Amino acid sequence: MFMRQIAIAAMAASMAAAPTSRALADAGDVAAGVLLGVIGSAAVNSANKQKTTTTRKVYVASSAQRAQNREVQTSLNYFGFPAGTPDGVLGRNSRSAISQYQAFMGYPPTGQLTEYERVFLSSSYHRAISGGPATMQAAASNPMGIKGLLKAYQQESMGGGATMAATAPVSPYANAVAPQSEPTVIVVAPKAEAPAPAPVAVVAPAETATQAEAAPLPGFGAAALPNFMGPGESLSLASHCNKISLLTNTNGGFVTEATMTDANFALNEQFCLARTYAIALGEELSSQVQGVTKDQIATQCEALGPALKDQVASMSLRPEAEVMQEVGQFVLQSGMSPAQLAGTAKICLSVGYRTDNMDVALASGLLLMVLGEQVYGELLGHHLSQGFGTSKRPDLALAWYQSGLDAIAAGARPVFAPGQPERTGLIRKAAYQLNGGGQSAPATAPQPVALPTFSVEN
Repeated sequence: MFMRQIAIAAMAASMAAAPTSRALADAGDVAAGVLLGVIGSAAVNSANKQKTTTTRKVYVASSAQRAQNREVQTSLNYFGFPAGTPDGVLGRNSRSAISQYQAFMGYPPTGQLTEYERVFLSSSYHRAISGGPATMQAAASNPMGIKGLLKAYQQESMGGGATMAATAPVSPYANAVAPQSEPTVIVVAPKAEAPAPAPVAVVAPAETATQAEAAPLPGFGAAALPNFMGPGESLSLASHCNKISLLTNTNGGFVTEATMTDANFALNEQFCLARTYAIALGEELSSQVQGVTKDQIATQCEALGPALKDQVASMSLRPEAEVMQEVGQFVLQSGMSPAQLAGTAKICLSVGYRTDNMDVALASGLLLMVLGEQVYGELLGHHLSQGFGTSKRPDLALAWYQSGLDAIAAGARPVFAPGQPERTGLIRKAAYQLNGGGQSAPATAPQPVALPTFSVEN
């Protein structure tokens, strides 16, 4: 019995052994699977951890670098290479402008400035800006325009010429840029030191004004004409228009053709109204010029006054046709396209009125007239009839008024107060009355005035 129990126990033990080993094997497989899963998960986590901790180097330009980039963009825009808004980021537009600049200067057009190319560009920009009016005159006399200054500066740096005047074609207008450390002097002659028969110097700073006084006048040798009245003060159009505006408000509105009793006051009202429109139009155009501030635009526009001073002076002495012929010669010798000059003149006309610089305003108006903008003849007529920037010559003003009025009658778009077509009739009536004509006198030649005769008895 005892042996039988032992045999049964041994058999049971053998039967239990196989499942146990199989279970242990299965357990081992499970353990191995769990272990592999843990290892795989760890590998994945490690990989993910490596991905999230990978750092990308992003180069953020410092404030100094951005300022340098803005200077580059401003310089490119100034010289006619459109780089867009100067934001300090040299993107696609800036790189394209850099390539254009490099190709123009004969450098490899890589789109990336070398240190020399950058320094030359920036220094040329500052030199041009500091030159003031003389810079614009030099650009006007250069066939390549403002870009030509870069070539001129480049030739100077390479020993190609002592002054910028030697690098551009000689014209009757100033083309010399004074050094930055010296006062700006505009010389209307190729060489200031040459003993020309009639050298005339226009000097910007007050301390060098004696040069203009020492220049001999044509036909009088070294002797100067006597002047007992002093230099005198130019009239302020801005102040004048403020007074006219107050009177207009007091009167309850503008004078009309039907209510006009004072022709001179009616013309003054229309003069100041046209001035306001000219300022607004120029400011709208100047806001579209990128890379140049308002102060820089005003500085450059100051060059028009000295450049066209002879033509402006002729307005007080010669008929309209002769003055326009002189201005036409200036345009042909300027080297600038009519479209460039027209846009520039409209901006500078605004600057001239805004800064009360009648020389700039008149020069701009003359340019617009000769370029086909005949409606601006009204403004020049106002100047002559009222004596702002010119002598008071209502007789000569009549032809300028007529040019502006005829242009509108021929279909030209009115520039000043386009919503008031009745202005033309009012201006015509007032202009003729101011000259002693009828209310609607035709544009006939003025009759000769008889000299007074007195019989003196002995």
